[in-house]
Parts: sequence; C-alpha cells; structure tokens
Amino acid sequence: HKMVDLEDLAPNKLSGGGQSAASAEKREMVTKLQRKALTKEGYKIIGSHSAVKLCRWTKNQLRGRGGCYKHSFYGITSYQCMEATPSLACANKCVFCWRHHKNPVGTEWRWKEDDPDFIVKEAISLHVNMIKQMKGVPGVLLERLTEAHTVRHCALSLVGEPIMYPRINEMLRALHTREIRSFLVTNAQFPERIEQLDPVTQLYVSVDAATKDSLKAIDRPLFKDFWERYLASLSALKQRKQRTVYRMTLVKSWNMEELDGYAELVEYGLPDFIEIKAVTYCGKSDASSLTMQNVPWHDDVCQYAEELCKRLTFRNRCQIRYSIATEHQHSCCILLAREDKFKVDGSWYTWIDYPKFHQLMRRYYETGESFASEDYMAKTPDWAVYQSQERGFDPLEQRWRRKEGKDNGAVDPSLVPDANESGCG
Repeated sequence: HKMVDLEDLAPNKLSGGGQSAASAEKREMVTKLQRKALTKEGYKIIGSHSAVKLCRWTKNQLRGRGGCYKHSFYGITSYQCMEATPSLACANKCVFCWRHHKNPVGTEWRWKEDDPDFIVKEAISLHVNMIKQMKGVPGVLLERLTEAHTVRHCALSLVGEPIMYPRINEMLRALHTREIRSFLVTNAQFPERIEQLDPVTQLYVSVDAATKDSLKAIDRPLFKDFWERYLASLSALKQRKQRTVYRMTLVKSWNMEELDGYAELVEYGLPDFIEIKAVTYCGKSDASSLTMQNVPWHDDVCQYAEELCKRLTFRNRCQIRYSIATEHQHSCCILLAREDKFKVDGSWYTWIDYPKFHQLMRRYYETGESFASEDYMAKTPDWAVYQSQERGFDPLEQRWRRKEGKDNGAVDPSLVPDANESGCG
C-alpha cells in the first residue's frame, strides 16, 4: 500500500488533449515512489524499467575475501560480474524475495520499451562507476579493482522478471557481442518466452515448490493458471540445448517435505544442473513472515541434496543419474549435476569455457548454427568439488570472519545480509 502512486489510480479515459486510453497505457513502469524506494536501497534505475546494483559478492572478492557460489560452481569472477535486470516488474510476490516487494508487479508488458543497447550501455556505465567508488575501501586489491572496470559477466536476476522484457533477445545480443556472458533467471511463469529465447550461457528456472498449493503459498503468483505455466516452463526448459538449471530455495516449514514431488519435477524437465540453496533471511518485513528459524544450515542442505539424489536413483524413471558435484559452504548452496554430461573419466566438468562460448555465439549469430552444453564445459578444480577440504572456498582467497569460532558448517547470523544488500546467493 505504501508503493501506490496516484497516477496509477487515475481512471482510463480520454485525456484533456484527446489522447486515447490505449496510448496512455504506455507509461513508465516505475512510479515515483517505487523509484525513490529502490534508489534508497542502492539500485541504479536505468531508463523507465531497468536497473543495476553492485552485488555484495563483487565487493567481497574485490577485497580478496572470496567470491559467490557461481565462482565455485562455474568459474565466474565475482568482481567482474554485473547484476542487472531489464524488467523491474515480476509476476510473483515470493515470500523470500530479497526486495520486500518494492518493485512493480504484472502479468504482461504494458509499459514503455527502452532500447536494449541503451540499457546495456547504461548498466555497464553505472556498474563501473560503482566499482570506482570502491577505491580506497580498506582491503580492496588494486589489481582486481582495475580488472573490475571490464565487465565479463551479467547476472540477469537482480529483481523482477527479465524474460518479460519484449526485446530480451536483442539485449542478450548486445551483451554477447561485447563478450559478456549471460546467466538469466526466470520465475517459470512465461513458458512461451523461454521457447523464443536465443541461447544464453546458462538459463535458470526457479523451482520453489513441488505442489500447486505450496507454489501458491511460497511464490504467491499473479496468474490464475500459475501451475500450468510452471509445468510448461519446465517442459520448455527441457528443449533447450545450452546449459539449464533448476534453482531450488529451501525454506524450513514451507517446502522441505516434498522430496518425491521435486524428484518428479526433475524427471519432467531433466535440467543439466540443480542448485539447492538455503533461503536467505533478509530481515523483518510486512511482506513476509519468514524468520531465522526458516533458514536451513549448510548440513541440512547437504543432507537434503543427498536424499534427493537417492530418491531419483531409487525411482529410476529418467535413466539419468544426478549426484552432488560442488558446494559453497558460505552460501549454504549445493550443486547437483548430470553424470552423463558433466562427469568425464571420474572428474567433474561444471565450469565453463567462456572463450569457447563466445566463439559458439558468434557462429550462432552469423549462421544460426546451434550448440550444446557439452560444447563449452571446463574441468572443475579440486577445491570446488563436494566434500573437499576447502568446502568450495577458493584457496587463492583469504578467509575472513566477523566472529571467532564460527567454522562449524552453519550459517553465521552475523554474516546474514540485510535487505539493502544485493546478491544472487
């Protein structure tokens, strides 16, 4: 109720200048109050419907204190990663949303459309300016700060639903032609958009629940046919040739009792990877009833992932074996991978050969020739493999803790980010 703008309450009728209601609909997505609230939380608004924000993991790795789980799982350099979105609007109001629902919601695009190349240029410019502001921050490594001025990766998962943007393929091309790889996250409510999507480096679908009732309770979708759209999105994901991921967020007392249901969804969509992560508590909010009691420990996530692998093997309905490949203890996050694709001669290949990906994308844009996830995979380093001594922490980084004696495999409450901090994990 605090985010309603008076302009949105105006009736649809002819304006004083004779403008029709249809043309008047094409207004800016973000109201003045929403823009003010998002800006206060550190978002840099681009044009009328896009945004960029500096991720806490980018800041962390600039100081040599370790990268996010994507660094451990896929070889992403966190300090060269830009977190952005071309659509601040979303079709869900998830209970664990980082943003506490300060962004717009909607089931279709009814706003102005900014040019995709403009969005990318502005996102890079704003991101680099935020990087420059890190100069002089205690612990920042000068060499990394310099390298961070060149964006190499874009996580399209900041807030909202990126795939809603009607010109998303043009935006992806604007990123890829700059040799910026793309991780895109969709909330599984726009299956037709998944079908129309050009190749991305890695495509995520949020799989937050295994039953219709729990999905309604957790994601709080706006679509009436949300369950059918959910399943259709998983089916569309199955047809993709490039890397695909189920992103599962575990919330105690909400969705951790649905192992068979999750196993069935895995058999339905056969993703390349399954990320299983503990929900991140973002502080108290009128928009969510979650507390720290709903946050699983890392050991809980490991146990759940192991049980899901056993359940899939026992059911034996898809003839594909999944097992735990890597972990990132700091994020309470586990990665399951398909052994038939990403385990070669007993070694995991969950990392990405990024130069090869860009080579394949150039060929795709020139000739239309497609490619598969196996064409650009790279070997996972030993320190990132599940149950290694490092537990997914890069040995080249320096471990840093706010409190002593917290190396017990559990989440340190002092490290829980507040609602103003951004991050994919």
